[in-house]
Amino acid sequence: MTTIERQFQLDTRIGSLTPSSSVSSTTLDVSRSRQLIYPGSPPNPTMVSDLEKQPPTNTVDRRLNVTNNEREDKKDPFLVEINGTDDPDHPWNLPQWRKWVAVLIVSGSSACVTCTSSIGSSTYAGIERDLNLSPEVAILSITMFVFGLALGPLLLGPISEFQGRNRVYYGAFGCFFLFNIPVAFANNAPVHFIFRFLSGFVGAAFLSVAGGTVSDLFPNNKLGTPMAVYSTSPFFGPVLGPVIGGFINQNTSWRWSYYMVMIWSFIQFIALVIFAPETHGPTLLRWKAARIRKQTGDDRYYAQSEREEKSFIHSLSKSVLIPFKLNTMEPMAILLNLWVSCLLAVLYLEFNSFPIVFGELHDFSQQESGLSFIGIALGILGASATGPIWKRLYLRDQTAHGGSAPPESRLYSGMLGAILVPISLFLFAGTSVKSVHWIVPIIMSIPFGVGLVLIFTSVFTFLVDAYRPFAASALSANCFMRCALAGGFPLFASQMYDRIGIVGAGCVLGGIMTLLAPLPFVFYKYGARIRATSKFAVN
Repeated sequence: MTTIERQFQLDTRIGSLTPSSSVSSTTLDVSRSRQLIYPGSPPNPTMVSDLEKQPPTNTVDRRLNVTNNEREDKKDPFLVEINGTDDPDHPWNLPQWRKWVAVLIVSGSSACVTCTSSIGSSTYAGIERDLNLSPEVAILSITMFVFGLALGPLLLGPISEFQGRNRVYYGAFGCFFLFNIPVAFANNAPVHFIFRFLSGFVGAAFLSVAGGTVSDLFPNNKLGTPMAVYSTSPFFGPVLGPVIGGFINQNTSWRWSYYMVMIWSFIQFIALVIFAPETHGPTLLRWKAARIRKQTGDDRYYAQSEREEKSFIHSLSKSVLIPFKLNTMEPMAILLNLWVSCLLAVLYLEFNSFPIVFGELHDFSQQESGLSFIGIALGILGASATGPIWKRLYLRDQTAHGGSAPPESRLYSGMLGAILVPISLFLFAGTSVKSVHWIVPIIMSIPFGVGLVLIFTSVFTFLVDAYRPFAASALSANCFMRCALAGGFPLFASQMYDRIGIVGAGCVLGGIMTLLAPLPFVFYKYGARIRATSKFAVN
């Protein structure tokens, strides 16, 4: 097998949530680490480019005691593989326009799912009235969706190992469209909440593999720009929800929020069916083997994945059990997961606090309150511009450590984010008074958007490096914890703001993030020692 063929098989396994027992878990999980980092998780272009720079290794089959070059001379002539980068079956050889159309469609679909999570925050008044709900119960509209996002990757992610990415896309987005129909037309609370959960559940299945498509379409040296385009979508989605929902709910029924989701998701579904190519490596090789068997009439031709012994139940059990162990037995994983979970929970609390600050204090209309999230959006854009700084620091450490930087080198951006987030929360709280012009708290929210991206990307890339043999499981554990916490926080948001006020609540949130702020500094200094005692982390 040539180096190019091995790279193709590595890159095209991206997106499945659980490694099969017959494939090197280290190789598979490193590739899967390019997945989404938001609910479902966006790949980080800096992380991808850094992984390219890891020193090559001379892989040796210890059992046979032969090198890869020797095995190439002895390979099975009926084993179907990719024939270099000129192979027409290689996703890199798709027309450039089609690759970019696929990137934009996948990005739009990810934004659609994450936007749907937060758009419920603008429908509270309508569902309280039409479904006879109390304000506290109405908040379940967001909570149930986010809980679905937490469970979806664990239970549905392994499907891509057996069916490829496109079938996951079609099934997930088709069900996402269908499940939003009863959400929009529900005349009672149980129907509305159950299908909000189910729509989040199937939407998460899409997010769990979406980043892999983008990674498959481009060689590493051309991956930065398309991955940067895709990476913004899961962050902008939740910010976009209140903006769209604010305009809809001020001018028409709350049901139109979900009519819009249905229209958007149907358009994305049709676009995925027409334009999204299958890029999953094992699936493409199975198709190629089947085509050769049909053309030659020789049934001896086969793809490697057709001979692998793996079961969906086994993959599912690993997809659930390993993240559970990481969230209960690994101090670094537990604390870092708690950190980003609290951060995401704060973001979802702001879907409640912004209408109070700008609606009640500054007399904003509902659509104007939605536009107040523009500060966080600007922060997200600003964070994207800092990528070269963290890449330079990582390469410096890589050189200092003989070509292989330690996982702790991923924590630099998290250190800055750890400082910016609590500062932003305290400043936002302090300026959320009627005597201060409304533009000031919006400006104060910009550092939160910056810190949000910096912390997320820092933690996810650290988890990938520190738990390299179990990278996908580490990200799944993180996804489960942060979505579970983010879904629960809004349930007590109204009571908190009513009892201790906007300033007091903001200071509490700032205090929580301040207590967690030392984590990247502590793990930067002591991470190597902690990893040395871990059953899961690389040493």
